Amino acid sequence: MRAIRTGMKNIIKSTTFLAIFACWLWSTAFATIKIGLEYSTPFQFAGIRFIISGIMLFLFIGKPRFIINELKANWKFILFLSFAQFSGQYAFFYKGMELVPGALGAMIIGSSPLFIAVVAHFTFHNDKMTPLKTVSILVGVVGIAIITLGRTKVAINSNAELLGIGFLFINNLFSGFSNVMVSKQPRKISPLVLSSTTLFIGGITLFLVSIPVEGFQFKPAPPAYYFSLGWLAFLSAAAFAIWYGLLQRPGVKVSHINMWKFLIPVSGAILSWILIKNEKPDLISLIGMAVITLSLIMLNYANQKISS
Repeated sequence: MRAIRTGMKNIIKSTTFLAIFACWLWSTAFATIKIGLEYSTPFQFAGIRFIISGIMLFLFIGKPRFIINELKANWKFILFLSFAQFSGQYAFFYKGMELVPGALGAMIIGSSPLFIAVVAHFTFHNDKMTPLKTVSILVGVVGIAIITLGRTKVAINSNAELLGIGFLFINNLFSGFSNVMVSKQPRKISPLVLSSTTLFIGGITLFLVSIPVEGFQFKPAPPAYYFSLGWLAFLSAAAFAIWYGLLQRPGVKVSHINMWKFLIPVSGAILSWILIKNEKPDLISLIGMAVITLSLIMLNYANQKISS
């Protein structure tokens, strides 16, 4: 019995399990974001979400002196990451998603592991794009495209949509640089402090930007809005704390861990089949999931070849 408990603890602490769990949390965001945006503007909603996330983590840590000391020792890095990831990246994400069809946006965001792998290739000497690794990532992108195109037709009908595509590509590049920044940070700051402070500062910045850009809009909303806001705040707090911790682990490569993000649309589709009445499995989605599974198997094989 003790051996079983020890085995379970090791699985729960493993990099793979935690990466998959964080990606599952992120996969629940798309539907709840749509609910929230029915009653709020993009920047204001994102800002409030991240502010609440930061407060949640502050309360979870429960050690004000520890937080202040970590903040003093790393304030330049924390501010830079806050503006790069939560102010910059999410500003482009929300504006891009506002300008393009949902299916096209999901496909571009789903290709982010490719962008992150390219950034890591030019940043780390031990995280290069080998031929097999490149093919495995491209296969994953094809799987994302199959799922997206199979569920909804994608068409570009205006210059505004082209601008939105550009914004989402910039979002992917910001995501790559943010992951690399956390992994390269020489002084390993507590992942909980890093995620709480960057979420809070980034949220404050987005909220302040929303006032002149979108106008301050506050109106009574139904319980569904507050549920979506609460869940999004929780998943951001949990997922980013886990992800920052994984990026700081010795031996973890940025491109390898981000490959698990290909599971986000897979999990999102499965959740839709379970939770939404008119959603059910279809052949195209299942084929896309099989292709993504193949890409992950190929990447694991590539990693084993590099390690051996």
